[in-house]
Amino acid sequence: MSPRKMRVVANLVRGKTVEAAVGLLDLMPKKAATIISKAIKSAAANAEDKSGGEASVEDLRIHTIAVDGGTIAKRWMPRSMGRANRINHKSSHLTVVVTDEKA
Repeated sequence: MSPRKMRVVANLVRGKTVEAAVGLLDLMPKKAATIISKAIKSAAANAEDKSGGEASVEDLRIHTIAVDGGTIAKRWMPRSMGRANRINHKSSHLTVVVTDEKA
């Protein structure tokens, strides 16, 4: 998915708690919402596992969420009179950092 489409959704959950962000994303009709929701759940599970059980999901907050551009797959679509148009399939890199500190 293109970074421009994902940033719209990522900006809505920046700075929220993990539970509030996942609840908000579950109700959104955009495709990027499910992708970002999975990444947030994974980051929360990693934080809980790496801390040895000291950090709970209720206390975690989204510290940083960044969507950067990834590779662009270039495809060609045939057109009339021997011409061709380029189709760019954009991708993105999603980075989520969660913390249990207060904002």
